[in-house]
Amino acid sequence: MAKYVDGFILVVPKGKEAEYQKMAEDGRDSWMKHGALQYFECKGDDLKQQEMGTDKSRAFAEMAGANGDENVWFSFIVFESKEHRDQVNKKVMAEMSETYDEQSDFTSPFEMSKMAYGGFAVAVEA
Repeated sequence: MAKYVDGFILVVPKGKEAEYQKMAEDGRDSWMKHGALQYFECKGDDLKQQEMGTDKSRAFAEMAGANGDENVWFSFIVFESKEHRDQVNKKVMAEMSETYDEQSDFTSPFEMSKMAYGGFAVAVEA
């Protein structure tokens, strides 16, 4: 069965990790409740430039535009298909709008201007 993945790169200022993790846990609960197959939030641990054969990879933190006071998070959600993703995301976005609209003092714990998002069709799977 082909699957579909939404991927995110987020830059979270140091000192806001717990706040972001709480937000991520709420997101996990919502996405899973509405039908996502899997949900992952991964905090950067080893993001320095690496040798890749005869070439060097670009450092992940550099690619994300993170500075020394920020952490890079890589997050992804697995769905049955792109159509399934669209159905689930519609429900999640409605729920999140309702939740966060009620919190007039809400400010995002991550840098929206440094966030990247995209949908990916799974081509190889184990």
